[in-house]
Amino acid sequence: MRKLLFSLLFLAATPVLAAADKTWPIDETLGKPDAPITIIEYASLTCSHCAEFEGKVWPQLKKDWLDTGKAKLVYRDYVWDGMAEAAAMISHCAGHDRYYAFVETFFHSQANWLQSAQPLESLKNIAKLGGMSGDQVNACLADKALLNQILARKDDAEKLYDVHSTPTFVINGKVYTSVSPDYQAFTQLLK
Repeated sequence: MRKLLFSLLFLAATPVLAAADKTWPIDETLGKPDAPITIIEYASLTCSHCAEFEGKVWPQLKKDWLDTGKAKLVYRDYVWDGMAEAAAMISHCAGHDRYYAFVETFFHSQANWLQSAQPLESLKNIAKLGGMSGDQVNACLADKALLNQILARKDDAEKLYDVHSTPTFVINGKVYTSVSPDYQAFTQLLK
């Protein structure tokens, strides 16, 4: 079964010219800027598969690959719906120093806020716990320029990498979809 999984993971790879990728002002990057491996993650904060990857793979991936300088991660929102848009916007408005903390919090608490009777109010409450005022959150959610950047970057992902599912990873120019939320399987893609 494990061999089949590895085979499926590698069959999902599609070579893409990395030089065609561009950076976006709203890109958030973790790891050494000159790391030999660049991982671009396209994810939606309302995607259960993305949350599963976040819980099962991300902590060890960050420790073993990003913190050691072997790889860097560029996280890009690939929003599926209005709630994903709101969560992505709040994460960006939290500021660079708190961006990943918000993303991680939204993924870890996804089942709670997304399935609540008022998911937007739940998101706002999480933002307040993270240090944002109600006025800051409301101003953030009204920021059409930010939303337009998020949506333009999503359109770019579709055109450049044929992204149509989440999570999708671009590792040094190769696109991987249907990635298993298994740390060992994911590190095989990095090797």
